[in-house]
Amino acid sequence: MTAATTSASLAGTWLLGDMRVNRIGFGAMRLTGSAVFHRGTPSNRGQALAVLRRAVDLGVNHIDTAAFYFSQLRSANELINSALSPYPDDLVIATKVGPARDASGEWAAPARPDQLRGQVEENLRQLGRDHLDLVNLRVMRGQDSVAEHFGALAELREAGLVRHLGVSGVRLHQLVEAQAVAPVVCVQNRYGIDGRGDEELVEHCGAAGIAFVPFFSIAGGEHEAGAAGAENRRVLDVARAHGASPAQVRLAWTLQRGDHVLPIPGTGSQDHLVENLAAGALRLTEAELTALSAAQPA
Repeated sequence: MTAATTSASLAGTWLLGDMRVNRIGFGAMRLTGSAVFHRGTPSNRGQALAVLRRAVDLGVNHIDTAAFYFSQLRSANELINSALSPYPDDLVIATKVGPARDASGEWAAPARPDQLRGQVEENLRQLGRDHLDLVNLRVMRGQDSVAEHFGALAELREAGLVRHLGVSGVRLHQLVEAQAVAPVVCVQNRYGIDGRGDEELVEHCGAAGIAFVPFFSIAGGEHEAGAAGAENRRVLDVARAHGASPAQVRLAWTLQRGDHVLPIPGTGSQDHLVENLAAGALRLTEAELTALSAAQPA
């Protein structure tokens, strides 16, 4: 399915703190051409810039990025700056800080709390901003307490470098710990039909008025935009019934988990961008939602 008039507004809106955004956003990671998320990445810089500009033209006003989204050829922040600056007044750019490099250059450990200011300033320089709309603390595997790190970001919020704070890759107790330090406006975790370990967290966010921002929400298998393996059979059945793509069904299922759920599918293709936004008009029946929720990967 492709809506006659495609717009990011088809799925409605939600507040990120005091910033109203259309519920379908855009994740910039795949624009960098990284080796892991190579599928569908643009073959040239001009294509990446065109996708970003088309997204904003179609009403996308929530873009997710990070200074550590880069490859040998691309930097997501630089692409966003080049494509969209001067930025529209209603555009919310969310970024992440938290990972630190190991000796091999891999992002393998949490940064120290005192290193977070430098990461925030790096995002500010790359994006050409004097403040960041939203900064998510990316919690690394094996990290338990987040209070000291989130407290460091709260100080930057008080200093005016950051407008709102969120957390990413968290468990429920870590979200509660962060909330005790400073207001949390969003949680960004992996979530979709094939990965639903965070149901309690999704419900907690809904009850608290916190946006839940799932990444890999159209993942079929291991990576966004589908894996090389077979698609989930129930997803295919629902897609055929609606004349939609499996990715659109996955997005529609995610959107119908609650008005506070704001997926950020990424793509390097303008056609896929339009397809993703058109999914905002797809309404699944209760029977279809139940079947998809019970589905297992093929």
